Amino acid sequence: MAEVLFYIIIAIIVFEYLLERYLDYLNSTYWNNELPQELEGIYDTQKYRKSQDYLRVNQRFSQLTDTFSFVLMMLMLIFGGFAFLDGFVRQYTTDPILMALLYFGILGLAADILSTPFSVYDTFVIEEKFGFNKTTVKTFILDKVKGWVLGMIIGGGLLSLVIWIYEATGQWFWLIAWGVLSVFMIFMTMFYSNVIVPLFNKQTPLEEGDLRKAIENFAARVSFRLRNIYVIDGSKRSTKANAYFSGLGARKRIVLYDTLIKDHTTEELVGVLAHEIGHYKKKHTLTGTILSVIQTGLMLFILSLFLDNPLLAAALGVSEPSFHIGILTFGLLYSPFSMVTGLIMNMISRKNEYAADNYAGINYNPESLGSALKKLSVNNLSNLRPHPAYVFFNYSHPPLLRRLAALEAIKT
Repeated sequence: MAEVLFYIIIAIIVFEYLLERYLDYLNSTYWNNELPQELEGIYDTQKYRKSQDYLRVNQRFSQLTDTFSFVLMMLMLIFGGFAFLDGFVRQYTTDPILMALLYFGILGLAADILSTPFSVYDTFVIEEKFGFNKTTVKTFILDKVKGWVLGMIIGGGLLSLVIWIYEATGQWFWLIAWGVLSVFMIFMTMFYSNVIVPLFNKQTPLEEGDLRKAIENFAARVSFRLRNIYVIDGSKRSTKANAYFSGLGARKRIVLYDTLIKDHTTEELVGVLAHEIGHYKKKHTLTGTILSVIQTGLMLFILSLFLDNPLLAAALGVSEPSFHIGILTFGLLYSPFSMVTGLIMNMISRKNEYAADNYAGINYNPESLGSALKKLSVNNLSNLRPHPAYVFFNYSHPPLLRRLAALEAIKT
């Protein structure tokens, strides 16, 4: 049976790799250097060709990195790399918490070291070539170090706590762990912008002026209590622009990238803010958090049914079961279910984006939001004609043309 599980794991990894390659191929069939009629008035000919070059370069690079990860994973499985690391860790400790921390720490550090050259190339070659990169070598290194520290503190702390709960409670560990992780998820939803973001970016309150007054006037008109409007120094790393909404209740916060403010008019920015307020009014942040909590509980419950099974360890060539090997094997086997839940979450997310667009179009005006979306897409060299299958599997937001068509319908 362990051998069967091993081959199931191999089959899952091969299937997911081939699926991504097929989706990439389908997406590439929609590329064309000639400006399509439906994009006239959005892209000009030169900018559109640049966007097609950007897509091709990124797809080739993605295929390279995905293939590297795929080959590395296959080698680890076929030649017993996971079992070898387990034996190495057991030479130094048999404490379940320390074993797991050491095991996943080594795996994570090795993966990060191996992926760093790809990250460097992506940031300082590809993004630089197309005029996006603003990251300095110092910022890149500091981001890496901060990421490692956060991973050790947050990731290591949560893993230790979950294992301790498992050792202390046995079969009911999933329920208690679910409660702990749910509290953590809710905390991060409320305080992410206050706790984590400042470690990487500077956030400053939007200064008084026409933009702030226009935003506050709109918020007051739709009965949206808005105290926290912040500008983040996104230009520290990239010229790409964005905006996001975070927090719940009194902790809610709208954050605008400085690059967004630089490239958009006041009306366009209020349109973007109206979209973000629409997410809150439609309770998308709250429902997203609830769905994530439910998804986590389901995963932990299924994990609890299999964690003690020695077949999970044997599938990776390990003779003695342990929490870290059990959760690693389960994670590989759970991947298809994770894909399905991811597809469902993407479908819900796309629906929510339409709803937020509709809210902004009705309560502010569709032209301003549509203009902002066009400008964002062009400035970011976005793919405006993705293959429908690629959208279904990979997009959390609807393609621009569909969003514009929905906004156009509001006018009529």
